[in-house]
Parts: sequence; C-alpha cells; structure tokens
Amino acid sequence: MPETKEINPLMKTALELGPVIAFFVAYMVFKDDIFTVAGRAYSGFIFVTAGFVPLIMLTTGILWKLTGHLSKMQIMTLVLVIVFGGLTVWLNDPKFLKIKPTIFFTLMGAILGVGLLRGQSYLRYVMEGMMPLKDEGWMILTHRFMWFLFATALANELIWRFMSETTWVYFKTFGDTAAMFVFFISQSKLFTEYAIEEE
Repeated sequence: MPETKEINPLMKTALELGPVIAFFVAYMVFKDDIFTVAGRAYSGFIFVTAGFVPLIMLTTGILWKLTGHLSKMQIMTLVLVIVFGGLTVWLNDPKFLKIKPTIFFTLMGAILGVGLLRGQSYLRYVMEGMMPLKDEGWMILTHRFMWFLFATALANELIWRFMSETTWVYFKTFGDTAAMFVFFISQSKLFTEYAIEEE
C-alpha cells in the first residue's frame, strides 16, 4: 500500500471544494448565455458542466499526486462526475444532471438498506478510516444515514422539478454539503458513545 503523505489542510480543502465553487461561480456568470460548438447549441448550464468534468479530474489528480492516496469516496465522486457529467454534455439535457443526485442518493440508500438486512454496515467499508466505531455504532449510523440519503434524494427531486434552475444550483452547491455537515454533527453523541478507544 503506498504511503499517504500529509499536505497543508488549506490546500486539501481548496482541491476538494475548489471545483464545486468554480462551477457555481461560472454558472452564475454564464447561466443566461448560449454557446455554439461544432454547430450545436449548448446552454450556459451545459457549458459550465463541460468545464467542471476536466477540472475535477485535474484537482483529484493533483490531490493524488500530493498525498499518494485517494479515499473510496473521492474515487466514487470522480467516477460519478465523469459518467454523469459526460452524459449530460453528450445528451445536451440539463435535466439529466439534475436527476443524477436523486438516482445516486436513492441507490446508495438502497445499497445500505440491503447491507442492513444482511446484518452488515456497508458505510463502514467506506468511512471506517475516518472514525473507528464499534459494530453496534456502525449499524445505528448506517440506519440513520440510509434515511438521510432517501430524504436528500426526495429534496433534490422536489427542488429541480418545482423550483428554478438557479435554486437547484444553490441547493446542489451549498445545500447538500450543509445538510451532510449537520447530519454528522448531529451524530456526535453516537460517535462518543460507540467510539473505539485506542490502547
């Protein structure tokens, strides 16, 4: 296993959040514009998405080069951005990108649910290195996170269908991240109660 190198936390944060912030800023600048490429018209939303895909590939590559390691979550995020972002540009339909979070959160929630039915925490596989917990703690956290994912999928579906595109971009850029942060902060009691103490 390659050695993981520590880098400046501000650099790490910039590489992880920079592409998302750049996407938001670019969308606000170009959202009302139409771009014609090879005789095909693209909305500002599609145009910005086309730039977001290589940008996140670049920043993820830099992060891997500097640290020598990528988490399972970072790899999964990169794959999803490439696949769904690429399909959005190819199909030239903003709705495809908007429905992606609904599909993703529902699928992830369902996968966690299958694991729970089998008496396993698949969330543990992805996040164990971040917070060591006892088995019972992982099962409780997985059950709660499963319902959180389903709720987020429903929120995404309602927002993109019944609100403006700009509102959806705000939600996707800031709402998802804030909701995830609040969820894990709200589990602090669980983390304390079921934490594995180092010997």
